[in-house]
Amino acid sequence: QVQLVESGGGLVQAGGSLRLSCVASGSIFSINDMGWYRQTPGKQRELVAVITSGGSTKYEDSVKGRFTISRDNAKNTVYLQMNSLKPEDTAVYYCNADIRPNFALRPLGYWGQGTQVTVSS
Repeated sequence: QVQLVESGGGLVQAGGSLRLSCVASGSIFSINDMGWYRQTPGKQRELVAVITSGGSTKYEDSVKGRFTISRDNAKNTVYLQMNSLKPEDTAVYYCNADIRPNFALRPLGYWGQGTQVTVSS
């Protein structure tokens, strides 16, 4: 069994910062890409940022220069540092990871339960 557990969401004023964390646990053989998505009511879930096992990163255009994704491979953890937050960043943020469990021959996609980020104006 593999689980992703997020933490760090909350309410913040515009211009403020939050740091999200996501820990992968369970019977893990290896982890490839890890990333963060977000979703608002009535809209599709969108990619915010992704980081490979080697540390290469990719960002959605609207968060470039404000958000930073990082990971600690020893702790199976991915982070999202969010600075200069705007009201339009308000969403439920989901952690996603491409994980090969001990019981599988290939990687599978896993999602966290989501954490609410609310930015007030």
